[in-house]
Amino acid sequence: MQIAIAAERLAGETRVAATPETVKKLVAMGHTVVVEAGAGRHAAAPDAAYVDAGATLAASRAEALARGDIVLTVRPLPEDAIAELKDGAVLIGQLSPYQNPTFPALAAKKVSAFAMELLPRTTRAQSMDVLSSQNNIAGYRAVLLATHYYPRFMPMLMTAAGTVKPARVLIMGVGVAGLQAIATAKRLGAVVEATDVRPSTKEQVESLGGKFIEVPMTDEEKAANDGVYAKEMSDDYKRRQAELVAKHARAADIIITTALIPGKKAPTLISADIVAAMKPGSVIIDLAAEAGGNCAQTVPGEVITTDNGVTVVGSSNLPGMVAADASSLYAKNLLTFLGLMLTKEGFTLNLEDDLLAATLVTHAGEVRFPAANVASTAKKEITHG
Repeated sequence: MQIAIAAERLAGETRVAATPETVKKLVAMGHTVVVEAGAGRHAAAPDAAYVDAGATLAASRAEALARGDIVLTVRPLPEDAIAELKDGAVLIGQLSPYQNPTFPALAAKKVSAFAMELLPRTTRAQSMDVLSSQNNIAGYRAVLLATHYYPRFMPMLMTAAGTVKPARVLIMGVGVAGLQAIATAKRLGAVVEATDVRPSTKEQVESLGGKFIEVPMTDEEKAANDGVYAKEMSDDYKRRQAELVAKHARAADIIITTALIPGKKAPTLISADIVAAMKPGSVIIDLAAEAGGNCAQTVPGEVITTDNGVTVVGSSNLPGMVAADASSLYAKNLLTFLGLMLTKEGFTLNLEDDLLAATLVTHAGEVRFPAANVASTAKKEITHG
């Protein structure tokens, strides 16, 4: 098979879908790999490294895509790039299935497109889970980003000039990103608190040295949130949560939020009133900024300072700030996923495989993932980073 990797065109996207390491493995399996010149420039992967790994370089995106039986990408391809694909090509990447308007164009080209965000959370899928690999980096980077804007030290320091108190960090949402944020903040010496609608995450928080803030829940609410993903809660729960969050937010120096609902605007966890009650110099890192933000005052893509001196960071694509490692992990996820198709017998698309079936969004001229069919479940399911 000929496998193509084009440079990402989205503003601020620094990652690449294949690294010289994964290219070398694909070539060793007998496949041909073509990489658009400059595709790995921002991820510490120069063209020469791809050539050394056995890839050939394409001078343009059109040339790379036209040669690809399989195309690997980080972000969705724009419609003009879809026109450059081979008819019947295979496309694999983060395709934003709930918001992507280009699926009809992919279907028209008879592209078999796989959206990696739809991969089930199963043991078998762990090594292919791009959300986990990238959110892990986002949680780490969120804490470092907070230290950039926070005008004080993170750890407690005892000096001849006086004692500096440790920063108090509040993590909202204890998924992959939240857990990494807890661990990173603790390593930097902060006092860490965390909250999540899943009571089962309490043990994970405490194992990392954080304190779990538990919102009072009914038995029915606890039963509804005992799975892998959190569920959207009732208005009464949200009221109780807001009251408790307001209390802890006033004491927090740094807040990191991670709650997302696939296909929907991110839930508002921090109201303008809570922000107004926070201390001057406090920092909010909103990992849900791309989806509208968990903070009422988040401006996606921007960093603002409120009238009372709170910095609200709406930066998107935090994994892209650690482009080399983010690309390395993402490329390994895709390489493992490709193993479901590239067998010893050749290329096989087994649609009875649960992982392939769950991620396939267009195939044989049809769109298999109309957003209207998933809206009812999407609005209830919350992923924390």
